[in-house]
Amino acid sequence: MKILFAGGGTGGHILPIIAVARELKRSYPGKDMELFYIGPEDRFGDILLSQEGIRTFVVKAGKVRRYWGPTALLHNLSDILLNTPLGICKAFKILFFLSPDLIFSKGGYGAIPATVAGRMLGIPIFLHESDIVPGKANLAAEKFALEIFTSFPFTQNFPPKKILLVGNPIRSRILSGSLLDATQIFQLVGGKLILFIMGGSQGASRINDMLLNILDEALNEFEIIHQTGEANFKTVAEEARVVISEANLPYYHPVAFLDENELRHAYAAANFIVSRAGSGSIFEIASLGKPSILIPLPESAQNHQMKNAYAYASTGAAIVLEEANMKPHFFLERIRSIIFDQTEMERMSQAALRFAKPDAARIIADYILAYLIR
Repeated sequence: MKILFAGGGTGGHILPIIAVARELKRSYPGKDMELFYIGPEDRFGDILLSQEGIRTFVVKAGKVRRYWGPTALLHNLSDILLNTPLGICKAFKILFFLSPDLIFSKGGYGAIPATVAGRMLGIPIFLHESDIVPGKANLAAEKFALEIFTSFPFTQNFPPKKILLVGNPIRSRILSGSLLDATQIFQLVGGKLILFIMGGSQGASRINDMLLNILDEALNEFEIIHQTGEANFKTVAEEARVVISEANLPYYHPVAFLDENELRHAYAAANFIVSRAGSGSIFEIASLGKPSILIPLPESAQNHQMKNAYAYASTGAAIVLEEANMKPHFFLERIRSIIFDQTEMERMSQAALRFAKPDAARIIADYILAYLIR
């Protein structure tokens, strides 16, 4: 049994694939199952996939840039006319000799070579769409997909007869953190409510800058775990030491990047979460029942983070703070208005849990296995 994953090129594609792969191996412990991945070059993703026993193949994949200018135009033409065809040819060769029984595509520009080659070879293709607004790669592949797993209700632009609403696959281990372990990892002091502020896999410099403006004031009331992003960590840590009073310094815990183990314990410790609005983060936060503020990334493709955020917030589980309104003291007052209202905190927590779909990875894995073993 050979299953091939396709996607590219962010953590928003890789992490759900890992979640599904783990459930496949849990549900089907037979030694005859082999897992593969085709996507664009991604050193960090390759490391994560290899740790799961997934063999990776790198192919070129063309990316259409949405901004204008002579350089962007040249890059787009090069990708469309050269890199994408080369990627499809290489993917065709890999798939021809590999002969997978099924392709599971997470979308993204990196999935195009594998899904096109798979279609040419008559390999069954299943899609998963993380966002409420489908990406262009999944929209193109929809025509030859057998099933489309979706994360949000009312996902746009797909034929209803092909849709199976399951949620976004999350790694089940994320749900098993502990406050005790978080205390040891982050050297938590205790005695204050804990805010967990994260800006996505690359951090978020604008969130960091906003937070620094009110950091000492916030630390009077809260203990903060702050994922800054690796590129921003040194600058943020140095500026924080300047603005934070000596008494508050022990309550601030900046981290460049959180691995899976650290992330699960940070989640467990948090009373309240501030996050970007990627689908993966939303479904992790929901499955943990944590009240949250979502700050959508304005530059996200098809403005999907904004639409994800408002779809989730409409359930009552979170509030949305757009960057245009992200004024430091307004941000802090919004947190205060929720976190010190126990009734509101409980209401948001229950709404999050009602929205959550923590079994998405298992459902997808069971569906794939049922198709292959039928």
